[in-house]
Formats: sequence, structure tokens, C-alpha cells
Amino acid sequence: MYTSIVIVVTFICRLQGEDLMNGGSASSNLRAAFSHCVQQVRSYDYHHYLCLLELPLSMRKAAFAIRALNVETARAMDVASDPRIGLMRLVWWQEAIDKMFANKLIEHPTAQALSSVIAETKLSKIWLKRSIEARINDARREATELPETVGELEKYAEDTVSTMLYLTLQAGGIKSTAADHAASHIGKASGILLLIKSLPYHAARSRHFSYIPTAIASKHGLIVKQGSGEERWVDSREGLCESVYEMASVANVHLAKARKLAESVPAEALPVLLPALPARVLLDSLRKVQFDVFDPRLTRGVLGMPPLWYQLKLKWTSWRRKY
Repeated sequence: MYTSIVIVVTFICRLQGEDLMNGGSASSNLRAAFSHCVQQVRSYDYHHYLCLLELPLSMRKAAFAIRALNVETARAMDVASDPRIGLMRLVWWQEAIDKMFANKLIEHPTAQALSSVIAETKLSKIWLKRSIEARINDARREATELPETVGELEKYAEDTVSTMLYLTLQAGGIKSTAADHAASHIGKASGILLLIKSLPYHAARSRHFSYIPTAIASKHGLIVKQGSGEERWVDSREGLCESVYEMASVANVHLAKARKLAESVPAEALPVLLPALPARVLLDSLRKVQFDVFDPRLTRGVLGMPPLWYQLKLKWTSWRRKY
């Protein structure tokens, strides 16, 4: 029975992904570009891939192109053999946005798909550039240069994650102050929680937790001042869990604020705001492991939840017109 349900759910998802590519009169090259976007999101941002499949068919092309850009820029530093190469890649994307708005051809599938979306929907250049500039500023940050307050993380999360939701709303022609405010809160929550989830990865690369604000780290004993006045990191699992709990609590407040806006959000915006669900799933997974980011259960399934349950939870939320 379990296997049958998995097959059915997977089959439905595949059909929906194929439907995205079958409509319209796009050229084979453009169709291949959008197909590339879908595969990129599916491979590297699976929990959001499933969210995008719940969007109306008319919005999916734009949503996948926008989310694929986020995948490209989010992974730029991680896949580069040298940080300078990763930074160059980000700068290339920054310049590519200018070329897209100048209607210049760019030989890159994600850029081709996004150019098509820009021509059709008049996406905000400011939001696109802001998301990339935030990545560039983060890439230029020294490994020992930590954010001081959680407010800096909120700003980074809004610039990199909330902007994706703003752009998707805009691509769908949805104009709603309530939806924009909800998107802001959901993006901040999602961004902070994903930074929390990535702490072990970044610690392995830089030997410290580069996304824990110093104010929080100091408060919970992760950073102590030596006699010379210099600060050093302390290996404290308890302090780490307490720091993560405080950061996650900020994300939880943003999710609560987004939920309070639900009654004011127009029906057509609700599917765009479904990324609130994976944020809640990750928050619940963190609670179950007492906010220990090194607990292996967080790496299982989809954000720590069995894939089938995640898909069913998402479908149920979407069907109820919630987020």
C-alpha cells in the first residue's frame, strides 16, 4: 500500500512537471531552457519544487525560472573550486540581469528562460538585482566576519528569499499589500531556518558557525573574550543548541505573523505562499532534535520528514487553500 501511494504521488508530480513543458508555442530551445530550470529546482531545491507544482499552470514557467536563478546564485560559491571563481560567477549573474532587461541574448538556459519571463511579465529589476547583490556581499564577507545581530540575518533572508516570493507574485499579476507582507515574513523565516540547517556544512568549511550572530553566540557562551581582548569560539553543544533555538524562535515569530495575515491575502496569492509549509516542517524537525543541527535525522527525507508525509502534508495544505 505504501509503495502504491508513493508511485501514485510521484506519477502525479511528474505529470505536472511535464505539463509545464507541453503548453504554449515556445521554440524548442526555449522549451529546453524551461525544462532545465525545472530540473535544477527539482535537483537542488526539492521542497520548493513540490511547492511550485501547486501553482496554477499559467504561473509555473515564471516561478521555475525565478527559483532556478536562486539555485544558480545560492550554489555559486559552493560549487566553485576557488572562492574567487564563485564570486566571479555571481558578478556574471549581476551583469546578466542588465543584459536581460536590455533584450540581449545570453547563452545560458536559466538566463534564456528568465529573459522570456521578463519580456512577458515585466519583472522588477530591482528585486532581481537585490537578490544577487545580497549573495555577492555575503561572498565577499571574510570567514571570520560574522553578522552581529539577528536583524542582519533577517535582512539577508528578505533580500535572497522574500524577493523570490515578491517576484512570483508579480509574475502572476497579483497586487496585494497583505500578500507582500506575508511573503516578507515567510521569506525571512525560510531564509533563517535554511541558514540554521546549513550550519554544519559551513562549520566544516570554515571551522566555525559563520551564520550565528555574535550577539547570540556570546550570549550562549559560544564566543568568549580572552585576556588579550580577542574573541575565540568555544566548542559547546549546549550553547550551540541554545543559539539555534533563539534563531529559530525569530523564524517562528515571522511564520506566526504570516499566518495572521492569511484572511487578508487574496485567494490567488495563497499557492505562492506555500513555502511557509516547508519552513514549518523544518522548524518542527528542529524541535524534535532539540535544535541540535548535527542530529542526522535532519538530513533524512525532506527537511527531516519522510518524503511521502511531506508531499501529503503539502497537498492537504494546498487543497485547504492554506499556507
